[in-house]
Amino acid sequence: MLQRLSTVRPEASARLRIRSIDALRGLVMLLMLVDHTRESFYSQVPVPDPLGPDTPTALFVTRLTAHFCAPVFVFLTGLAAWLYAQSRGGPAAASDFLWKRGLFLIVLELTVVNFAWGFDPTPPMHYLQVIWVIGLSMLALAALVHLPRPVLIALGLAIVLGHNLLDGVHATSGPGRVLWAVLHERMVFDLPWGGHVRVSYPLLPWIGVITLGYALGPWFAPEAEGATRRRGLVTLGLAALALFVLLRATNMYGDLHPWQAGRDALGTALQFVNLTKYPPSADFVLATLGVGLIVLAAFERLPERAAGLLAVLGGAPLFFYLLHLYLLNGLNQLARALLGAEGPVSVPNVAALWLLAATVALPCWFATRAFGRAKRRSGAWWMRYL
Repeated sequence: MLQRLSTVRPEASARLRIRSIDALRGLVMLLMLVDHTRESFYSQVPVPDPLGPDTPTALFVTRLTAHFCAPVFVFLTGLAAWLYAQSRGGPAAASDFLWKRGLFLIVLELTVVNFAWGFDPTPPMHYLQVIWVIGLSMLALAALVHLPRPVLIALGLAIVLGHNLLDGVHATSGPGRVLWAVLHERMVFDLPWGGHVRVSYPLLPWIGVITLGYALGPWFAPEAEGATRRRGLVTLGLAALALFVLLRATNMYGDLHPWQAGRDALGTALQFVNLTKYPPSADFVLATLGVGLIVLAAFERLPERAAGLLAVLGGAPLFFYLLHLYLLNGLNQLARALLGAEGPVSVPNVAALWLLAATVALPCWFATRAFGRAKRRSGAWWMRYL
C-alpha cells in the first residue's frame, strides 16, 4: 500500500495537507504543556507513580495523554524531513539539514533546556531527554535518507517491532555501558567534575520511528490524492492498533512490563494501556502512532479556524517548547517567593492543573504566532534551525 499511494492522482491544495501536519504537531505541544505543568506544579503530590494501579484516574489519564507527544512528534519530524527534501533538491539537501539541526538540538539540550528545568547552572543531575534524542535521531536519519524507500520501511519496522528482543541485554561496565545507555537502557552516570547525568530517552527505537515518518512522505507529495491518503492513514492506524491489542493481550512480547488486572474494569483497562516509554516498547509505539495516524487523517478535515489555531504552535514548536519551560518554572519560582514556600508550589487538584496549563498556553500562543511570522519574513539562514 505504501508504494501504491505514492503515485495517486493530483489534489488541489498542498497547503491544506501541510496545515494538518502542523495542527497535529500543535496538539502534541499542548498535551506536552499539560504534562510539564504537572511536573512543575503537581510533582510533589504524594503519588509515587502517575501511571500506577493506585493513581487517581484523572491524574492517570493526564499523564497518559502525554504518551502521544514524543512518538507523534518524532514521526512527524521524519515526515517533515521528506517534505524538506522534495522542496530543496532531494535526500542530499535533507541530510545536510538534518545533521546540522541534530547537532544544534543536542547542544541545546545540554545547555538552554537543562537550565530551564531548575534555573541552576550546575544542577546535581543533567537529563538527556526528548530534545537530545530528537537531535540524535536526526543525525541517524541524515545517513539513512540515501537508502531506497523499501529498505527504510523494512529497517524502521524491524527496529520498532524488534528492539524489545534486546530487553534482556545489559552492559555493566566499560565504554560499552555508556553506548548501551544511549541506545537502549536508561542509566545514570557520574560526571568527572561532579554531579550526574541521566540518559532518559534511549535512542534506538526513536531511529525506527523517525525513519518510518520519512518513509511515509510520498503519501503527502503534491500529486497524492487526499481521499486515498486519508483512507491509507486510517487503515495503517487501525492495523497498528490491532497489532498492539494482539501483542498486549497475549503478554508474550511487545512490552517489558506485562499488564495486570486492576481493581475494577476501568482499572484493568488503564493498566492495559500502561506501556513502557523509556525506551518506547513496540506496544507503546504501535498504540501511540496508531492513534496519531488516525488523528492526522481526521485533521485534514478539521475546520480551517481550528486547524489554524493549532498550526500556530506546530509551525514553531522549538520556540514554544523553550518558552513554556521557562515560563512554567519561572512562575513556580515566583509563586514560591511570594508565598514563602520552601519547595515547589503545587496546585490543589488535577482540574486546577489543566486550568493552569490553559492559562500558560494563551500567552505562549501569541508569542509563538509572533515568532512564526518573524521567522517567515526573515531571510536569515539560522532562522531555519529554530
